Amino acid sequence: MKAGIIAGALLCLSCSVSSAADWWPAKVYNQGDGAQASFDYVPLDKAEKKWSLCVLFPHVKDSMWVAAAYGAVGEAKRLGVKLTLLQAGGYENLPKQISQFDDCVAAKSDAIITGAISEAGMAKKFEEGLAKKIPQIMLINPVADAPVTAKVSVDYPVLGNLAADYILKNYSGKQISVSAFPGPQGSGWAEGFYKGFEETLSGSTAKIVDTKWGDTGVAVQLKLVEDSLETYPDVSVLWGAPPAVEAAVGAVDNAGLGGKVDLVSSYENQAMLDLLRKGDVKAFPTLAPVLEARIAVDTAVRALEGKDFHKAVMIVPEMLSKDNVDKTNLDNVFAPRDWQPVYSVD
Repeated sequence: MKAGIIAGALLCLSCSVSSAADWWPAKVYNQGDGAQASFDYVPLDKAEKKWSLCVLFPHVKDSMWVAAAYGAVGEAKRLGVKLTLLQAGGYENLPKQISQFDDCVAAKSDAIITGAISEAGMAKKFEEGLAKKIPQIMLINPVADAPVTAKVSVDYPVLGNLAADYILKNYSGKQISVSAFPGPQGSGWAEGFYKGFEETLSGSTAKIVDTKWGDTGVAVQLKLVEDSLETYPDVSVLWGAPPAVEAAVGAVDNAGLGGKVDLVSSYENQAMLDLLRKGDVKAFPTLAPVLEARIAVDTAVRALEGKDFHKAVMIVPEMLSKDNVDKTNLDNVFAPRDWQPVYSVD
């Protein structure tokens, strides 16, 4: 599976969208049927009725989740359904997301789309929703075992594979040391990134010398990066979630290591795109959160209308570097720079 996805990673986003109103066909694969080949996802033209969808996000503190909000809002408008977006304010706020789920149920939402703070923490809520015949669509953050109606995500270990492959090719067999900052432990996605990253580097000329887990706030990550650089000043590459990489730009310079440490992100946000173009960040693979959110909204409507839908849609990722970023269509990766989150679509 992973080899097929990586082989297709150079094909996807440049051919998947044309505009926010006409974003299909989009290259995806269905993890549920075990197929390796990608296929073209085409959404419904319109919803049959004005369904009410409730969307739960961990936060909208960074441009990745803002991009997901942009995709969900845009698709709700295109399909002609209602949407309410609630965000918990951070990965430390699981009780708030649980309470927000209850608010969605109390508001008689027809379907709930969740970017889960924690699969274990939300599993009981998903069961409660399904028991009330409310479709449960999981978005972006992985849910491996909890019962849900459908999942729209990306294979996180594959993104880890892509980043590690890039590092190995960039260093061409040289012995190097790597510090890793995957993100919040227990989130599922951070562990997924790290699993693929670690597996690909295992037995290679690159050695992970330090791994630090933490919330995706830049301030939290800055402390972790500073501590790591103090302990391992000879590190060659720093890899991790965008907040860690963003914090590392200044931390590396402050440690007198400017030009000596390469920065590779585990996924994208607007800061990573800007730093990539400046040359401060070497590369990152794409989650395509705009696309994921669009498909999640379409999937929810299909489930409500009794139409065929894929139970586990996975985005085909792409590895972006300075060499190819300006040749790639980024409409399904980033929201417009001036777009602000909209929390209700009527």
